[in-house]
Amino acid sequence: MTEVETYKSKYDLKELELNSLLEITQAINNNMPEDSLYKIYGFTLRANLNIKKLALFVLDDQWECKVNYGTLTDFQKIAIDNGFLDFNKIQTLAGIRNTPFAEFHTVIPVAHKDKKLAFVFLHDNDEPGLDAINTNFIQALSNIIIVAIENKKLARKQMEQEMIKRELEIAGNMQQFLFPKKLPNQPGLQVSTYYKPHHSIGGDYYDFIETTEGQILFCVADVSGKGIPAALLMSNFQASLRTITRQTTLLQEIVTELNHQVISNAEGQHFITFFIALYDKSFHRLKYVNCGHNPPFLIKDRTSVEPLMEGTTILGVFPELPFLNIGVIEPIEEFTICAFTDGLTEIINAKGVEFGQQPLTDIVEKNLDNDPETLNMKIISAMEEFRGRDSMNDDITLFTCYVNSRLL
Repeated sequence: MTEVETYKSKYDLKELELNSLLEITQAINNNMPEDSLYKIYGFTLRANLNIKKLALFVLDDQWECKVNYGTLTDFQKIAIDNGFLDFNKIQTLAGIRNTPFAEFHTVIPVAHKDKKLAFVFLHDNDEPGLDAINTNFIQALSNIIIVAIENKKLARKQMEQEMIKRELEIAGNMQQFLFPKKLPNQPGLQVSTYYKPHHSIGGDYYDFIETTEGQILFCVADVSGKGIPAALLMSNFQASLRTITRQTTLLQEIVTELNHQVISNAEGQHFITFFIALYDKSFHRLKYVNCGHNPPFLIKDRTSVEPLMEGTTILGVFPELPFLNIGVIEPIEEFTICAFTDGLTEIINAKGVEFGQQPLTDIVEKNLDNDPETLNMKIISAMEEFRGRDSMNDDITLFTCYVNSRLL
């Protein structure tokens, strides 16, 4: 080859490299999808740079072959040999035997900020050796497209996170409609509540309803699981309860219908613990059902405490509840019910110790004559002191109701 021919050959090669670079950058600037970028990358190396065999392995959640042509082996079905992951520079594979990767004579690592992003395995028609092709240019070209794809992934993840954040905000705002906007605070009827979700949305629920028959109905519930599905199930649960109580105040019918609703809507993915109580001021009668919930405390006449345990199993497990007992306490004119969810008793401190039931019982027994607001504040203060700076591991709900029918 004459000197002129040599220079022309080098000029042609540089022109091909420049065309390859332009094609890749134009594709990136046009914001083409990842699959299209990989196809253009493969076509560019094959047509412009005369690379006869190629396998491009890229790190997503795991190493995957994104581009493969010219080989006897389908490398999209082959896992990358772990030994290659330690390669930090362009290397020949002249000594490789007894492996599908023996089809190639060069491996080019692609990294960004010391993070391995890809490996390019290639072979042309020349004799094996690093000088047969411009491996440095191929490394640079590969780096451009892989980093661009990596940036697209990061942008997509950021958008997804923003969408999730927005959805959580909307769900959190919607969830506020679950709770009664106004709670009574008069001499014969006082309600105090505390609610703190584990995340921006939670799976706890409480309610207070004064029926048209002059009865007082209140409840506390806790759904299994977290996130939007659990919150949506509880939202449906609240709507169902409100609808049912407009038709009947018989606790057996309410609980039975709610169980059917949870079975239908949760499809076995979630269940709900539930406590519901109904007080009839005319007959001085308190009825309640505990559906697998932490037993609330009943303070009678500011002198004694007992747990409210009668009821049935959790809702959403059995199509037909295996048993259903109605707790009845009568006559009773003055009482306080303190109900809570298990997020309160299952708080864990820095030493790995659980808050538990007994400290809560002790607080209630020492504050029999306090109003609901004061009792809740003492419970919350003890819980916060126990927890310290450690994060919560569940939603926390506290619902305390005082009734004195003589003052109503």
